[in-house]
Amino acid sequence: MYILRCGDGTLYTGITNDLNHRLAEHESGHGAKYTKGRGPFQLMYQETCTGRGPALRRENEIKSFNRKSKLMLIDSILSADR
Repeated sequence: MYILRCGDGTLYTGITNDLNHRLAEHESGHGAKYTKGRGPFQLMYQETCTGRGPALRRENEIKSFNRKSKLMLIDSILSADR
């Protein structure tokens, strides 16, 4: 599960089992309808899930967050890395 910051400042949440490949797809304009033409992208957050089911549930949970909550999630991870 991952969150990208698009070139226009919006956030995109998705899942994949190969993050590098998926990021390359987004950059090439073939990743998702939403991200087409919104590059460049910055990976803001990533989370490992135990399978597709848990990843989809977590993706839906995060997609239900408002922007402020998503930014707080991202900031909590960035703060932990400091």
